[in-house]
Amino acid sequence: MKILHITPHLGGGVGKAHAAIQGATDPVVGRAYYLLEQPRDRRYADLVEQAGGRLHHAGQGVSLAELIEDADIVQIEWWNHPRLYHLLATADLPPMRSLFWAHVSGLCAPYIPTGLIAAAGRFVFTSPCSLQSPDIAALPGAVRARLGVVGSGFGFEDERTADAMPASGTSAAVAYLGTVDFVKMHPAFFDIIDAVDNADIRVSVWGGFDPEGEPARRARAMRHPERVQLQGQTADPRAALQAAGIFFYPLREDHYGTAENALIEAMSLGLVPVVLANPAECAIVTDGVNGVVAADPADMAARLGRLLEDSDERARLSAAARTTARDRYQPRRSAGLLEEHYRALMGEPKTRIDFAGLLGSEPADWFLSTQQRDRASGEGRMFAAGGALSKGSIDHFLATFPDDPGLLALAAR
Repeated sequence: MKILHITPHLGGGVGKAHAAIQGATDPVVGRAYYLLEQPRDRRYADLVEQAGGRLHHAGQGVSLAELIEDADIVQIEWWNHPRLYHLLATADLPPMRSLFWAHVSGLCAPYIPTGLIAAAGRFVFTSPCSLQSPDIAALPGAVRARLGVVGSGFGFEDERTADAMPASGTSAAVAYLGTVDFVKMHPAFFDIIDAVDNADIRVSVWGGFDPEGEPARRARAMRHPERVQLQGQTADPRAALQAAGIFFYPLREDHYGTAENALIEAMSLGLVPVVLANPAECAIVTDGVNGVVAADPADMAARLGRLLEDSDERARLSAAARTTARDRYQPRRSAGLLEEHYRALMGEPKTRIDFAGLLGSEPADWFLSTQQRDRASGEGRMFAAGGALSKGSIDHFLATFPDDPGLLALAAR
């Protein structure tokens, strides 16, 4: 089977996922990748190539139409990237057997256009939480039968974790690793740490940050600022995580993540996850079984405090967290699930999809297709990024299409 992946890039989580899956793919499956952007960081792109994937880049003279015609299946790595919208809505693409792999949850902005889900040969999510969307429940049964879930987040798996629990498995040290920005972190992140009834708590916060940005200011304004160390970006996330025994991961309820790589990596090392009851996290962590799922920030502070005092409970949850990561989040499992979808699609004809009709023909249409009117208030919601080029935000679209009058009018609202 010849699979052509169309993706904006192979950086970040999507690049990491494909580097792992390419290495776990059955030799009967040949993968080629068409990238809409040149890699800024070639780390994962190089790993994909080393594992046998063939990379092509837009603008280098290769014919995408010919690649699609030659492929048995076209897998589109979906998130609301403006260049992906532009390609699908403006290019004259030949008929294809299509599989979309969604790398956003679709439970909040950016939403996934339901017309796209219905038109795809297969539409696959990276977390079962996406199936909770009312939009999915409203789809016809024949469309829902073509949906699936294939995880894209994987734990650490090598000789250092195969046989023994890491020494940090029962440690009371606490770590957070991820986006150090309130676009992803819960706004009460530092308040929770302040409220923990344990004077010895110390939380290492790993991730790039602006020393004058809001998280850094909030950390300095804490009642107990000594409890937090902003460590910055790490070149060795494994070592950063393995120095702790508890993974503190409070995210805002409307974050759009699904795979939560850092959470799964931490669990694979035996860190006990402490999360809020958001859909993506609840799909990974079961309260009292392999971690702590708190109802709200106050509950999180109280339960984190108790966990710090109970080494036996940490040991029990640590072992269960490792088992979850080992059994459920492996590249070979995801590669096998994708192959099942490929084999089902191979028996179906190639079809042409009217992407412009589904998504719109202009950048403002594409951006608005990621939005949704609030069902209760009827008010429109703009997925803005507060000046940051968060993926798929109005700022991201404007950076790609700076002179588009429709986007300029939306940004001026």
